[in-house]
Amino acid sequence: METQKITYQVIRSSRKTIAIQITPAGEVLVRCPRRMKTEDIRRFVESKADWIEKHVRKQISVPKLPAFTDGEIEDLAQQALTVLPERTAYYAPLVGVTYGRITIRSQRTRWGSCSSQGNLNFNCLLMLTPPQVRDYVVVHELCHRKEMNHSAAFWAEVERVLPDYRAQRQWLKDNGAALIGRL
Repeated sequence: METQKITYQVIRSSRKTIAIQITPAGEVLVRCPRRMKTEDIRRFVESKADWIEKHVRKQISVPKLPAFTDGEIEDLAQQALTVLPERTAYYAPLVGVTYGRITIRSQRTRWGSCSSQGNLNFNCLLMLTPPQVRDYVVVHELCHRKEMNHSAAFWAEVERVLPDYRAQRQWLKDNGAALIGRL
């Protein structure tokens, strides 16, 4: 689809909200509820045109480094299998939650996730981030055990455990695309 010179792909799913994602290649993805009207999607994209253009330019300007080899990904995953469960075990009591299985993946769109069953997934590329950024992602996912959303209550819980979480979140925004772009 195209609007006001913005070409985008619509991905409909069982989600409840609409969101825009800019891929490392600078493509615009619009994720929305299955039954959302095309006209409503178009209006939403138009209302975000300045933001989209800014972030597409930013993605395109990210220097393209060589892709990680399978061996490099394996090494990062092995490191992550040691480090991230240790950090999760450290922070879980501070957050006041339990968790299930921890899985390490090489994901192109997420640094971590938390299932409704309490299972945690982490991106092996976290091993290339500063330790405090890793801790932020761990705490972020553990806080989803209390709030399965990004509400004010969720962010208050993250801030209670990591008062400086905003700096770590910003580091991922500033540097994460270059890492993920190497997958």
